[in-house]
Amino acid sequence: MSISVQELPCTEGVLGVLTLNAPASINALSEEMMGSLQTQLDTWAADDRICLVLLHGAGERGFCAGGNIRQLHQAIQRGNARHAGLRYFSREYRLDYSLHTYPKPVICWGHGIIMGGGLGLMAGSRYRLITPSASLAMPEIRIGLFPDVGAGWFLNRLPEGMGLFLGLTGARLNASDALRIGLADMAVPEGDLDKLLGRLQDTRWTGKIAADDNRLFRLLNRFEQDHPVTLPASQLASTEQTITALCSLGSLPEVVEQLLNHTAPGDWWQSAQDNLRSGCPTTAWLVYEQLRRARQMSLKEIFTMELGMAVRCCEQPDLAEGIRTRLIDRHDSPTWAHNSVHEVPWAHVEKHFEAPWGEGPSPFDDL
Repeated sequence: MSISVQELPCTEGVLGVLTLNAPASINALSEEMMGSLQTQLDTWAADDRICLVLLHGAGERGFCAGGNIRQLHQAIQRGNARHAGLRYFSREYRLDYSLHTYPKPVICWGHGIIMGGGLGLMAGSRYRLITPSASLAMPEIRIGLFPDVGAGWFLNRLPEGMGLFLGLTGARLNASDALRIGLADMAVPEGDLDKLLGRLQDTRWTGKIAADDNRLFRLLNRFEQDHPVTLPASQLASTEQTITALCSLGSLPEVVEQLLNHTAPGDWWQSAQDNLRSGCPTTAWLVYEQLRRARQMSLKEIFTMELGMAVRCCEQPDLAEGIRTRLIDRHDSPTWAHNSVHEVPWAHVEKHFEAPWGEGPSPFDDL
């Protein structure tokens, strides 16, 4: 099932450990993996023995590269794109929502690649720990999707303009950047997961959520202090105020033009511009409108909106083209349905916000 499950006895209480175990794909989330994670989390939520949960990824390359988009592409190509998208994304977003609302503390240990769906898992966790090798991004503009997995929630809680910038450019953040803007909570040493597990097991957990959470907070802070790390220099330190200025004013075409015309030193800024320049113009509009609407929404409403958007993307040619071009054929020149943000009709954007289930109940009404 591509996940490993452990129940580790502590001085008192039990620690549940979930390991994404598909290192060859950097633990890309298949439907099977998401179903197994959901089942285990649901089981532990009702198990009084389990006091807290730790989530991490196997292999040296990273925690999680995101959703298994190749699997989704195959399902779309077999026909009935709406059904394929609804099945895949409803499973993924339900899992993310479960983490955001989980009744017991969840620790996420993130190393290496943490992108897309991987960042969704981390964002939903109570405690987000990252190692110096961490590289975070929401790169969906490259394939014609949009920053999903609850990004309407967590990108809107970043410094002004930063969420839009990350969605438009798919810019990669290092560990220092993630800590700087609040996408992660603490830095931990590479390869010291076993040491943390040892401390967790040597602790008395009561099963009383508030008390255990307070004890865990203090334990993690002590662990961070006892295991200092050297982090890479922040890539955002010299550009954060510029990003706020460029992304906070004007229409989307104006924001895009400002970002593409701004000159900043270093390969990092150039790479972000290249992603935007070659990215899907419809995606740019989707993230712009998604973040605007999500400001007034609850977490459940955001996941419901994003589910509808994702299914609509599956019905449109851009997503299949982006996946085929960049992930399967491995070349960098997709042919998008529209050539620029100026050419995307507003009716086309609005279509993505029309619920594909119509006036009936949404798949998330039971959340």
